[in-house]
Amino acid sequence: MNPALWISKTGVQAQDAKLQAIANNLANVNTVGFKRDRVIFEDLFYTVEQQPGAQLDNNRNSVSGVQLGNGTRMVGTQKVFTTGSLQTTGQALDVAITGSGFLKVELANGESAYTRAGQLSVNQDGRLTNAQGLPLQPQITVPANAGTLIIGENGMVSVKVPGTDVPTELGQLTTTNFLNPTGLLAIGDNLYQQTTASGVGVDGNPGDDGRGKLKQGALEGSNVQVVEEMVDMIAAQRTYEMNTKVLSAADGMLQNLAQAVR
Repeated sequence: MNPALWISKTGVQAQDAKLQAIANNLANVNTVGFKRDRVIFEDLFYTVEQQPGAQLDNNRNSVSGVQLGNGTRMVGTQKVFTTGSLQTTGQALDVAITGSGFLKVELANGESAYTRAGQLSVNQDGRLTNAQGLPLQPQITVPANAGTLIIGENGMVSVKVPGTDVPTELGQLTTTNFLNPTGLLAIGDNLYQQTTASGVGVDGNPGDDGRGKLKQGALEGSNVQVVEEMVDMIAAQRTYEMNTKVLSAADGMLQNLAQAVR
């Protein structure tokens, strides 16, 4: 079999994977706190027919050798954790993280998950939760007679109770930083979980030790740039077409060879 057939097949698979990532990015262009994906590729092993520097005769050595590549493969995908654009909403329960860090929530099974989406709400028990109803960690409970909720840049949550002039502090929101956020496991619903690749999350107050601050009344938009994704999509489409043409060319060459040896 012509090796070009196999090489082109790997190229087609690579562009198909890239197009899937681009499609997901574009589908989530309006998802609050979404971080775009990028696909990482590497070249496959090489067939070395002659080592570079190999001795050809008594007076000559091979300058570059003969090394034939065997295609490409996808190594993995990475989340790009650049900050998205801030969208001012004016809602007291909307919070954006301006910088690094994640809000921590408690899953139904008791495990922790992390999110950049700050669309908060208050459940029937008065606890602050994310948009999916998962309670924030550490727990903050809003009293039933609460007035205006105030979330400071440092994460301090307070509330103005009717009849009082001084806001009452309810608790401290913390953010979690990771040494390698690209190693987090994306589980959907704008949530991530810690892995051995991400390292152990370190909790702290927003604004401390270079952490991002909180901005009340705003949300962090997706960091997907539509124009860049469209350019990548066109490039992936053209590269896909070129690989399929190589498949056709290699197939045609094999047909010509088969006819020649009859």
